Amino acid sequence: MEKLRNLRKQRGYTQDYMSKIIATDVSNYSRKESGEVRIFEDEWEKLAKALDVPVEDIKEDKPGNTVNFNDSATNSGPFLNTHYSIPDYILESQQEYINLLKEQIEALKEENKKLKSKR
Repeated sequence: MEKLRNLRKQRGYTQDYMSKIIATDVSNYSRKESGEVRIFEDEWEKLAKALDVPVEDIKEDKPGNTVNFNDSATNSGPFLNTHYSIPDYILESQQEYINLLKEQIEALKEENKKLKSKR
């Protein structure tokens, strides 16, 4: 959330100061400002008021990577239409792990073929 970060710094406000405005701890505010954690509408309004700007001047709707937990079969459950942003570095790490597992599966298939052919 570059707009928010830049304006906060221009105003000389610390993350600690901003975290108090939205009633959270500095660590959580930092994650919000970096885009790892969602900033809710009421928080955008409080932050904009503190920075003395319209919400549109700081709000960035980052499309990002979201996961929707929705049980479409029953339209029920605790995760109904809940969205979570997943940072790119986590997705990349998971994709690397998936690729490694695929390689290991192929190697095991080859080993299995060799063992079967020795019978």
